[in-house]
Parts: sequence; structure tokens; C-alpha cells
Amino acid sequence: MRNNAVSIETVVVQKVIDLKVMALAVLIFLVIGVSSAWTSRAHAADTNELYKQSCATCHGAGVLGAPKAGDTAAWSARLKAGIPALVKHTKEGYKNMPARGLCNTCTDDDYANLIKLMAK
Repeated sequence: MRNNAVSIETVVVQKVIDLKVMALAVLIFLVIGVSSAWTSRAHAADTNELYKQSCATCHGAGVLGAPKAGDTAAWSARLKAGIPALVKHTKEGYKNMPARGLCNTCTDDDYANLIKLMAK
């Protein structure tokens, strides 16, 4: 009879461990999901802030021929060259635009997101 009791105890302990592992997996999944959603919102806020700090000076008013943010017609022709080409122009400078477009800390991804934001 003791063997059966140990066997039942073993099964119960294993089930408890399984439930704890499952609960931990669900918790990790939720944390990753919430973190990802928060990161996306934070990233969008960061892009808007970068635009205000670095791009709006010229692209808000169309200074020296800069395409205005939100002017889809002006941006559509430029977008045909592709985002990588526009990022390259931004980094190197293009026509009247200074190299790095007043954002010396921006990454290539930041530039791509800024271009997409302004082209909307």
C-alpha cells in the first residue's frame, strides 16, 4: 500500500510541477506580448519626437525644396527610389539637405521610420 501512496504522491507532485511550468510559460508569453506592444507604441512616440526635433524644421514648411511631411504627391516620386536609397541620401546629404538631416544619433531604422512617417 505504501508503494501506491508514493506513486500517487509522485503523480500529484508531477502535476503540480506541470501546472507551475505551464503558468510560467503563460506569464512569459504575456510579458513578451505586453512588452512588444509597449515597445511598438514607444517606438512610434520616439519617431514622432525625432521628427519634431530633427525633421520638422525643414520638412514642416518645405524649406529649400524639402518635401513637406504629409505631402503624399511629393513623397510618392521619392519613394519610387526605395527606402534604402532615401536613407542613403539622408545619411550622406542630398541637394540642400545636410548629411544626417540634423539627427546625428539616428540609426538607419530611425531614418527609414522618419521617411515613412513624413510620406504619410
